[in-house]
Amino acid sequence: MAQAVRAGEISPSELIEAAIAQADTLNPALNAIVSERYALARQEACERDFRDLPFAGVPIFVKDLGQDMAGLKSTSGSRLLKDYVAQKSIILVERLEALGFIILGNTNTPEFGFKNISDSSSNGIVNLPLDHDRNAGGSSGGSAALVAAGVVPLAAASDGGGSIRIPASFNGLIGLKPSRGRIPTGPDSYRGWQGASVHFALTKSVRDTKTLLYNLQDCQMESPFPLPLLSKEEVFETKAQGLKIALLGSDYEGQPLSDDLLKALAKTKASLIDLGHQVVEIDAFPLDMTRVMQDYYFMNAAETAAMFDGIESAIGRSVTKDDMEVMTWAIYQAGQSLKAKDYSKVLTAWDLYSVQMHAFHEEFDLLLTPTTFAKAPLHGQLTPDPDVMAQLANAEMFSNREQLQLVWDMFDKGLALNPYTPLANLTGQPAISLPLYSLEEKYPQGMQFMAAKGREDLLLALAQAFEDAGLLTVKTNLV
Repeated sequence: MAQAVRAGEISPSELIEAAIAQADTLNPALNAIVSERYALARQEACERDFRDLPFAGVPIFVKDLGQDMAGLKSTSGSRLLKDYVAQKSIILVERLEALGFIILGNTNTPEFGFKNISDSSSNGIVNLPLDHDRNAGGSSGGSAALVAAGVVPLAAASDGGGSIRIPASFNGLIGLKPSRGRIPTGPDSYRGWQGASVHFALTKSVRDTKTLLYNLQDCQMESPFPLPLLSKEEVFETKAQGLKIALLGSDYEGQPLSDDLLKALAKTKASLIDLGHQVVEIDAFPLDMTRVMQDYYFMNAAETAAMFDGIESAIGRSVTKDDMEVMTWAIYQAGQSLKAKDYSKVLTAWDLYSVQMHAFHEEFDLLLTPTTFAKAPLHGQLTPDPDVMAQLANAEMFSNREQLQLVWDMFDKGLALNPYTPLANLTGQPAISLPLYSLEEKYPQGMQFMAAKGREDLLLALAQAFEDAGLLTVKTNLV
């Protein structure tokens, strides 16, 4: 699209009108769009100078969570903020515009991004384009659905525990979670979820993934996590040659995988060997994932309590149970009584996890796991059991220890679906989900590759090799 615009073969206005027409036709069945700015986008298409911009005139949507654009509603999937309009744009959005993108609106997400599916009670559920009885995934489910349905060629997304990679797996897309510090943050928040949450996009081609990463990256010396820039040669010319890849064929509790997943891993292993790589099957994960997830939920609860303090200050009143979903209320309550010294210990543990994974990657270039452990779930499939929901609704009545256990129980079904995606968020490593398999010869199944911090070049090189060999099964236009 951008090349055609730069060559004068098509106008930005034509691209925008085509995307809007697709959105008007397909979104009623998807429910992927929260709000739009079509009139302003049309004006930009006519008035902006797109010469020499890498994504000249390309239509895009941003996520309705942490990707504020001045003048556009920013609800975070919540009833509390359902009418909030952003007063200024974050640096990421400004950079997207500077690259030539024309932003059409924002995409549906679960309330405050807490789930691995998109089913906000305020904005509704996002349907998987391939099967409307199933969820498109979360928390970037709206973005994934629009790309998979062919409304836009890529869409902005973010990942705090797998929220790019999970919907990429369900929708048959490429989902890269960059290293901590790779993508610009600010101007008001520089350490989303203590650096666990990062921004990027869901894409359909390795070319677009590379081009976006190279042009969007920044070494922000003013931020808490500055990272040296990747060179053009590293992004576009690195070759995946003779990599040593660890393959993990069990879940986080050490239980064997389903037959379908074992077949998917076997096929991926065979493809890797054909491409000239060494694959070593390992019996156990290098970290105690139960401890890792306990620390992850502790952080999540603490950050949620802090977030609501800020919201209360902005709206001038205390928030109540009626302001949010039951699951959000439980996380909020769990964070109210946490001790600062315990949070300090958790963050220290994060650093040690990073050290352990650094040592792991001195032996192995990459770690391979399934991105998700089943096909996209049916709507309601991951809802906690009624007795758990009843306790969550009254979370304020429990001790802090019991509240944290409730949060664990609340996410039990969801964690079983993607047990290994949050690790890269805590350690700051890059990870990518590639569409390499189909379940039941229909539903996409992503394979996750994780590299050492700062080594997106290896992930992109491997993705390029898979794409060149015709092994990526990107799904598009599925409505």
